[in-house]
Amino acid sequence: MTILHRRALLAAPAVLAAPALISRARAQGVEIHVLSSGSFTAAYQRLAPQFERRTGHKLVSAFGASFGPHPTSLPERLGRGEPADVVMALEDGLQALGQAGHVNMATMTPLAETRVAFAVRSGTPKPDMSTPEAMRSALLAAESIAYSPSGSGLYYERELVQRLGIADQVLPKSRRWFPDRIGAVVARGDAQMGLQQVSELLPIPGIEIIRIPEELQRVSVAAAVIATKARQPEAARQLIAFLASPEAAEDVKATGLDPIRRG
Repeated sequence: MTILHRRALLAAPAVLAAPALISRARAQGVEIHVLSSGSFTAAYQRLAPQFERRTGHKLVSAFGASFGPHPTSLPERLGRGEPADVVMALEDGLQALGQAGHVNMATMTPLAETRVAFAVRSGTPKPDMSTPEAMRSALLAAESIAYSPSGSGLYYERELVQRLGIADQVLPKSRRWFPDRIGAVVARGDAQMGLQQVSELLPIPGIEIIRIPEELQRVSVAAAVIATKARQPEAARQLIAFLASPEAAEDVKATGLDPIRRG
C-alpha cells in the first residue's frame, strides 16, 4: 500500500458524505469534464448515468492511456490544455500527472483494486497459466503477444517477463497496441495472446480470459483526483465521492474490479 493510498484511506469518511453532496447538487447542474484511462472506464460508464440523474450534472468524458505520447493519452490531453475536472487512472499514472502539475494529488481517492490477465481468441486453445512455470512455457510458445502502453503494459515489459527470465525471447514477438483495446486486437486475430487489466478485457466479445498466478500478479489501485485547473472543483468532489461510495461498489465489482474497503 503506497503512502498516497494510506492518506486517501484516512480521508475516506468524506466518502460517506456522498448522498448529502448529491442532494445539495440537485438544485443546479453543472458540466463536469472527466478524463479516464481504461482501468476504471467500464465501472465509470455504468455509474455515470446514475450520477447525472441524481444530481442534474452533465458529465463530459474523454478517454486515453495513462502514459505515452499518443494524442489521446491523458498526459497529452492535459498538456495541451483540454478541460478536466476529474482525472481517473491507476495510481502510478496519477503520480506522474501530479509531478507534471496536472492534478492535485492531495485530493486522490482510491476507487478499486485491479488485476491483470491474458486473453486468447475464443475457439482457440487456452494455454495453461496456472503456475509460473506453465505461464513461462505458454509465453515462449506464443507466436505473438499484444500489450498496452499503460500500466499493465509497463508491468509486462519491465517486470513480468524479466522475472520469468524470458525477456530476450518474448519481447521481440510482443507489440504495444494503441488506441485499440488489447482484447479487440486478440479477438480479430492480430495477436495470438494479449495482456491487459481484467476490467478492460471483460467487455470485449470474442475472447477468453486467462488468470495468472497470484505470485506473478500486479495489483494496482485505480483512483480519482481533481485536476489542478478544474473549473468545477465542488462538483468534481461530488462525483469522486459517489464513485467511491458503498452504493457504487456492486457496479464496480461487476466490471472485474475489487472495490476499496473503507472502515
